[in-house]
Amino acid sequence: MSDPSRPVRTAAVIPAAGRGVRLGPGTPKALRTLGGTPMLVHAVRAMAASRAVSLIVVVAPPEGAAEVSRLLHEHPLAERTELEVVPGGETRQESVQLGLAALPDTIDVVLVHDAARPLVPVDTVDTVVAAVRAGAPAVVPALPLADTVKQVDPQPQGAPEPVVGTPERALLRAVQTPQGFDLATLRKAHDTVVEGEGATDDAGLVERLGSPVVVVPGHEEAFKVTRPLDLVLAEAVLARRRATDGYV
Repeated sequence: MSDPSRPVRTAAVIPAAGRGVRLGPGTPKALRTLGGTPMLVHAVRAMAASRAVSLIVVVAPPEGAAEVSRLLHEHPLAERTELEVVPGGETRQESVQLGLAALPDTIDVVLVHDAARPLVPVDTVDTVVAAVRAGAPAVVPALPLADTVKQVDPQPQGAPEPVVGTPERALLRAVQTPQGFDLATLRKAHDTVVEGEGATDDAGLVERLGSPVVVVPGHEEAFKVTRPLDLVLAEAVLARRRATDGYV
């Protein structure tokens, strides 16, 4: 992966350029508050909590990069973690590509983390980093499914949908972030695979290259805040952390 004579450096890219329409109109989802603090700040802190992560690149809405930069500097990180904000693109893939372009050549491992997963525990971050450092080109944290999944024939406008199959639940996993990669592998995937070619996440792009992707245990608190009910759950988790762990 890199020159074994120098330390392995890890960076995190946080794409936060989306509007988050499922949480309703108004402020972009990443800037919605959780416990009085923007979700993006929680997500950045979650990456910075790992001692392996030395650089965090936040990819902001193109018209809001200056605002996001000011916001993040109001919530400073430990001195060992560098922070950079860059404008994003029109799609998530474009935004991740712009984040990758901002990484220096001294970076070996890159994490891509959803800003809408503000409460991922540091142990999950460290587990992903360790698996990439051990030689896996792509690593995703994931959980077994609690629900049975049905494959359907999609129908328009909420019409009943015929079931065409029931995948074996034991073989399925619900994928989370941060997803970890050998930087050269992820850059090649983004340069090679066109968004929408059967890939809905960064690991999917690597799969399309034919490179191996491995799964490590995720965590229930790494859920994605997408709908109003998710925000209620996140507030409850945060309140519990503040009461028991001294979390800020």
